[in-house]
Amino acid sequence: MNAIEIGRNVLETEANAIQQAVSRIDHTFEQAVDLLFATRGRLVVTGMGKSGLIGRKIAATMTSTGTPAIFLHPAEAVHGDIGIILPDDTVLALSTSGETEEVVRLISTIKRMGICLISLVGCLESTLARQSDVALDCRVAAEACPIGLVPSASTTLSLAVGDALSIALMTRRGFSAEDFRFYHPAGSIGKKLLKVRHLMHSGDQLPATCESTPMHRVLEVMDEKKFGVAMVVDDQGRLTGIITDGDLRRLLLRGVDFRQATAGDCMKANPQTIGPDRLAVEALRVLEERAITSLAVTDDRKQLLGLLHLHDLWRTEMI
Repeated sequence: MNAIEIGRNVLETEANAIQQAVSRIDHTFEQAVDLLFATRGRLVVTGMGKSGLIGRKIAATMTSTGTPAIFLHPAEAVHGDIGIILPDDTVLALSTSGETEEVVRLISTIKRMGICLISLVGCLESTLARQSDVALDCRVAAEACPIGLVPSASTTLSLAVGDALSIALMTRRGFSAEDFRFYHPAGSIGKKLLKVRHLMHSGDQLPATCESTPMHRVLEVMDEKKFGVAMVVDDQGRLTGIITDGDLRRLLLRGVDFRQATAGDCMKANPQTIGPDRLAVEALRVLEERAITSLAVTDDRKQLLGLLHLHDLWRTEMI
């Protein structure tokens, strides 16, 4: 086979391994989810070699979706690191054969501590499977390599089952996008999930003024708050208009006498607004489409809640 045929064969073999495992998601999977959900401590994931690498990823996914998890190397465990396991923890062990010496060696200690043991195994008749409280069937018909020995389909399936457990637990916990953002404050994920309320200016920072405010005072507010804009509200705090630096220039060119005018005379009514729970990337799109630098943040009743400036988005390096 040429490289293209080999690549396709590998993907087909691994995809088939996952597809065949779909029908094996039954009450045992639900039992595993129940045990993990009831765990008061952490999930301790262990596995040797390639299974250990998959275990590290499962632990990372669990941790980032609301289930605290750590990885314990089975060889290091028997040299003192097993002390990291606490009585309220649950152990998730990965082993394709179910007979991996370093993993099997941990069973007696886990049992002596009275800790729940869940396993992802390729053989339900193995030592690890028989000693587990719940054993999830992760057998594959064949590995994807021509010699049938390189962990490939088996590790892909274990990773997929680990993801299935993580997502099932995430759903059971009611883990939301806001929770996900909390656990991912940095990087592209955190930026994508930032909401307007996380970046907006509010309270005393707002350049807010009333319709009856003389324009000389409006200019003072704009100069003091340094946003290049004034938000005009009624006596109930509802947004009625906006005045920008650009508006001031246009008003001057029209000959408006600021010594006699009020905010109500000079404001632009019905300005563009956005809700506090909209994503920051949505606000960025509005700012770009309308070629403006500021957005008033209001609730459904037009109550002024905050101000979002283009510079606030720049600071996130979103753009």
